[in-house]
Amino acid sequence: MVQQVSFTRLLITCALPLALMSASIRTTAAPRSQAQVLPLPADWYPESVAAGSDGSLYVGSWRQGAVLRLRPGARAGEVLVAPGSNGLANAQGLLVDAKRNALWVCSGNSGFTTVAQTPSALKRYELTTGKPVASYAMPDAGYCNDLVQDGPGNLYITDSFHPRILRLPVGASALQVWKDDPLLGGAGPYPGLNGIAFDGEHRLIVSLVVAVPYVLGISVGSDGAAGPVAPINAERMLNNVDAIRAVKPGQLILFESNAFGSRPFGGQISSARIDGEKLTLRPLVTGLNEPSSGAVLGGRVFFIESKYPLLTQSPNGEAGIPRGVPFDLQSLELPSE
Repeated sequence: MVQQVSFTRLLITCALPLALMSASIRTTAAPRSQAQVLPLPADWYPESVAAGSDGSLYVGSWRQGAVLRLRPGARAGEVLVAPGSNGLANAQGLLVDAKRNALWVCSGNSGFTTVAQTPSALKRYELTTGKPVASYAMPDAGYCNDLVQDGPGNLYITDSFHPRILRLPVGASALQVWKDDPLLGGAGPYPGLNGIAFDGEHRLIVSLVVAVPYVLGISVGSDGAAGPVAPINAERMLNNVDAIRAVKPGQLILFESNAFGSRPFGGQISSARIDGEKLTLRPLVTGLNEPSSGAVLGGRVFFIESKYPLLTQSPNGEAGIPRGVPFDLQSLELPSE
């Protein structure tokens, strides 16, 4: 059952700094047309965005344990996956597989939700109705963060608690460890991986949760086997690359949430070009409040601001979390390369 949602903005009555609640955008590469802004439900705290082949956009809620669908041209969205459905807790990475009528969602167990906490798992729903289909447990108490799909339909999943990539082959009943390597790990409370994307057809690009000056490439053999892990070095520190989206072979969009940084509004979105072992960056938007994800659709990049400090830095726990915090899905036109 798809629940309709009203998007009337609510006034913020709690005494929090206005800066934490605003969507402060400063573009460093001006779009060629006016940016589009689509409102999301209040208190949504979005984590991931995915685009469907029909132009629909899907936005998961880290706090509500739900997924919203925005159809092309719509100014109102609909809750496709209801809060807590199929044990969904922190809605993380999303993936749309229209061919198999599937919506895949990583469910985390980081807390701060309005629904019950459950062990992290990969969830499958019907794309058309949001009806639960299956749940795949993360081995060794792993953390399902993000995922990508290859041509035949196999899924590759990042684990934020372990230095590894998991794989769900088409038709399989359980997740399998595809690549386990110390290079896929770092320090901090989430010592594993975050974002993932295909650069072309035969190389995966992944990012660590921790801030480092590189992303990592792993080749995929014709038999599906994983090749060695190779760093692709940037000219500066990457401030927690939360999501990666491929535009075309050799060109990526990086969403740096700055989730573990101390600088407020330190998030940014950059276009990244891969040249051998080098990553050249071109900033698109800076000064964002934790832009954890986005999607490339119709020559535009759609993105969110997650505003997680309002949850994680609440002085009085749940009682101190503000109510009626506004969220939206913003966009800008991709610059010509």
